[in-house]
Amino acid sequence: MLPLYFILAAVGGYLLGSVPFGLVITKAAGLGDIRSIGSGNIGATNVLRTGRKDLALATLLLDAGKAGIALLIARWLSDGMPQQTLIELTAGTAAFVGHCFPVWLKFKGGKGVATFFGLLFAGYWPLALLAGVVWLAIATIFRYSSLAALAAVAITPIAAMVAGVPEHAAFTAAIAVLIFWLHRANIARLRAGTEPRIGDKKKDEEAPAAPDAPLAAAVVAAPVVVEAPPITPEPSPEA
Repeated sequence: MLPLYFILAAVGGYLLGSVPFGLVITKAAGLGDIRSIGSGNIGATNVLRTGRKDLALATLLLDAGKAGIALLIARWLSDGMPQQTLIELTAGTAAFVGHCFPVWLKFKGGKGVATFFGLLFAGYWPLALLAGVVWLAIATIFRYSSLAALAAVAITPIAAMVAGVPEHAAFTAAIAVLIFWLHRANIARLRAGTEPRIGDKKKDEEAPAAPDAPLAAAVVAAPVVVEAPPITPEPSPEA
């Protein structure tokens, strides 16, 4: 009977996490497919690029609520059972995986930071508060959203061990590894110094796009040939 609860928690959590709220909300608002603009991501950060802060906030709350709701439902259904904490963490983690790899979008989803915070709040709220403080501090000092998220994610398993909740430490450590992998492009840009800071405008939004260099060179170098009109001989006068 107990394995069945773990299976239901995993499947139910994954399906709930797979709901692409960012895509659904923007389409319902008549903004088209959010995957066709910005980073192509379905998360709140990319939704904000549409200029609709209300939709971005709704996406943030719904994405954060995925894992939290899945965890709370599993907690309610497994109340009083042995390994209850593991069952609810399984449901929350499965929702996180569903958000990052949704079956409805060919397994191309978000990066999971908001969903991770929702899992923390529902599972063990002191960890969520600590992670939130770390995120805010790093974001304020360095103004890199991705760096702030990575720092908050990295500190959580350590804090869970110190707090004496080893189950949360194990699950958050696994999630942290996945979040770092999903942010590998951001990490590369951070190392190269090209990661955009919070509040910065992208260069391609500030200046018009330059013409394609090879095409422009070809146009300049190509000789201009002017064809003379054909000369038709006049008929000779009659003798």
